[in-house]
Amino acid sequence: MKTIGLMGGMSWESSLEYYRIINKEVQKRLGGVHSAKCLMYSVDFAEIEVLQHRGDWPELARILSQVGQALEAGGADFLVLCTNTMHKVASEIETAVSIPLLHIADPTADKIKSRGFKKVGLLGTRFTMEDDFYRGRLEGQHGLEVLVPDESDRDTVHKIIYQELVIGRLEQESKNKFASIIKKLSQQGAEGVILGCTEIGLLVKKKDSILPLFDTTAIHAEAAVNLALM
Repeated sequence: MKTIGLMGGMSWESSLEYYRIINKEVQKRLGGVHSAKCLMYSVDFAEIEVLQHRGDWPELARILSQVGQALEAGGADFLVLCTNTMHKVASEIETAVSIPLLHIADPTADKIKSRGFKKVGLLGTRFTMEDDFYRGRLEGQHGLEVLVPDESDRDTVHKIIYQELVIGRLEQESKNKFASIIKKLSQQGAEGVILGCTEIGLLVKKKDSILPLFDTTAIHAEAAVNLALM
């Protein structure tokens, strides 16, 4: 079994889900009292959040590259960045280490294509929905058409993530807002919706959506187990 290097704390609410899913999946596949070999480096998300909204991506790349190097030095065989947004600096992290980084968008795209879908909605932080690092990979490398909500709804999703989900607040009103936004994406032709922030799946479940959901936390964690057990 390979050792998984988890780059977590962005936020710890979703990193906890990664740890839980990975260990339950290893136990399910191997049986008995098996669990995953993994290391986690958990950052202080308050520092990360300030730099994100300041737009200081070079400093974020520097910090997370050091995190990746620390995990590699600790014995990790590959890296799992437990957040969608910070894949904006994935290439810088990859350059800083000699072990692979399992990019969150790739297993997500594979799961979508396995359902035969070509057009999907994307929900996440403003950075994930608006910048090209995520949508561009899904479209350019995987041939998917990606829809995002309008500006007002993007603002709503972003605020719910940063003001509620990252601190563990799960509000019914916010769940209803997500359901309404997903319905609009369906009306635009989306066949499914990517929960492109690793906290959204804590709030929005299958029963809350008119469309099939692709929860990147679960997809990424399961892909990590696949790689660890190869």
